[in-house]
Amino acid sequence: MMARKSKKVVNTSGKRKTAVARATVKAGKGRVRVNSEPIEILQPALSRRKAMEPLIIADAMNRLSKVDINVLTNGGGIMGQTDAIRTALARGLVHYNGGAEGLDEELRDEYLRFDRSLLVNDPRRKEPKHQLGRGARRKKQKSYR
Repeated sequence: MMARKSKKVVNTSGKRKTAVARATVKAGKGRVRVNSEPIEILQPALSRRKAMEPLIIADAMNRLSKVDINVLTNGGGIMGQTDAIRTALARGLVHYNGGAEGLDEELRDEYLRFDRSLLVNDPRRKEPKHQLGRGARRKKQKSYR
């Protein structure tokens, strides 16, 4: 019986507000898909450029080897999902290129230098509405006269 060489597959996730993105990185032809569509046709254009930042940085460092990345997103709005996508992509590439030790330190440091939210989820959430007001901060006015 021959031992099959297992292909490396890395699963990562990114979160922003209520949006969640799950990325799967594996060896392939260099395709990046978001919700089964190529990332190159992601709309709007600002969202596409923001989501591609981790790929551009990795490519500049010659760390974007022939890998296929599939990202599935749900929840939140367009920009929340975009930030979740870029976090999932960056984490996936750092873990995939890390080898046996786990993390690609050079790529990780470059991502942190560029923007910390590439590797760290944004913990901010919407403040809930309170009583006596129409929103989170607005209150009914009081007059003491």
